[in-house]
Amino acid sequence: MKLSQFRFDLPLNLIAQNPTKKREDSRLMVIHRKTGQIENKHFKEIIDHFDDKDVFVVNNTKVFPARMYGRKEKTGAKIEVFLLRELNKPNRLWDVIVDPARKIRVGNKLYFGENDELVAEVIDNTTSRGRTIRFLWEDTDEAFRNMLEFLGETPLPKYIKRKPEEEDKERYQTVYAKHEGAVAAPTAGLHFSKELIKRLEIKGIRFAETTLHTGLGTFRPIEVEDLSKHKMDAEYYRVEETACSIVNKAKQGGNRICSIGTTTMRSMESSFTAQKLLKPSEGWTNHFIHPPYNFSIADALVTNFHLPKTSLLIMACAFAGYDLMMEAYAKAIKDKYRFFSYGDAMLII
Repeated sequence: MKLSQFRFDLPLNLIAQNPTKKREDSRLMVIHRKTGQIENKHFKEIIDHFDDKDVFVVNNTKVFPARMYGRKEKTGAKIEVFLLRELNKPNRLWDVIVDPARKIRVGNKLYFGENDELVAEVIDNTTSRGRTIRFLWEDTDEAFRNMLEFLGETPLPKYIKRKPEEEDKERYQTVYAKHEGAVAAPTAGLHFSKELIKRLEIKGIRFAETTLHTGLGTFRPIEVEDLSKHKMDAEYYRVEETACSIVNKAKQGGNRICSIGTTTMRSMESSFTAQKLLKPSEGWTNHFIHPPYNFSIADALVTNFHLPKTSLLIMACAFAGYDLMMEAYAKAIKDKYRFFSYGDAMLII
C-alpha cells in the first residue's frame, strides 16, 4: 500500500491537550472486524468484551523525564536536549537530539540547571539533529538519576501545545510502568486505572507483561510513498518466560489474547515460534507492520486514535482492515473523539 492512502483531514481541536479526569472515563470505540459494526462506549466498559482466562498483554516500560533545557558555553544560547537512550553507563554517554542543532558542534559544553548542576560535552554527530554527549558526572549512578529527574521534564509530544504540569508526571505513565527507558508513553495503557485492572482480574482476565522502550522513531514521519521501503528505528524489547507461559496457555485453551497498544504488538510480533506461540527473547526490533499482514499472537487490539500517515495508524489498519479502519476514523472525527496520546481509545475485536 501507499503512504498517501493513510492521509485524512484531522481538525487540530481534536488532538487532546489534557487527559480525562479519571483514566477509565475516556471514550472507547469498539470495532467488530467480522461484522463491521462500530460501537461508541466508555473505556471502563472494556470488561464486557472479555471473559475468564482471556489475557491482556501490556507494555511495562516506564517513561523518564527525557526533555531537558540547557545553555551553550560562552554564548549562553538556550538549547533543548532530548535524551534518547543511554549508550554507556560508566562513561555517561547518551544519544540525544538537540534543538537548534545548527548551534551545537563537537567539543561544545552544555550547562543544565540554574547553578550548572550538570554539565555535558558533545563528542559526536549522529544525524542532522542527533548528537552523542557525555555527562561530566563523578557521583553515584543514583545521584545522577536523581539529577536527571530534577532537571528533566516529562516528554509530552510536541502536538500537546502546553508546558508539562505536575499532573503529567503521573498521567503520562501507565499504572503498571516498571522498567525505565521510554521517551514516549505506551498510550493505550494510559486508560487503565488500578481499580479497573482489579475488576478485570476478578472477572478472571489475566495480565502478561512485555517491555518495549518506545523511542521517537515510532513517531518519526514516514518519508517514502512505498511502505515496503520505510525503515523503522530500532527499539529495545524484552519478552520473558512468564509472559510466554500465560499467553501460550490461553492460546492453546482457545482463549483470546488482547494486545494493549501497538508497542506491545510489535514486541509479540518480534518474538513468536513457527507454531505461532510466544517465545522468550530480548533485543532490538525495527519491525514495521503494514497491510497486508498476518498477525501471529493477538486477536484483539486496544489502541488510541493516531495522526495521519503514521506507523501507528498503518499498523491499526493492518489489524482491522483498511476500509473498516478508515470508516471508523471518519466516524471518530464526526463524533468528536479525542486523538493522540491523551486521547480516547479503540478496541478492535
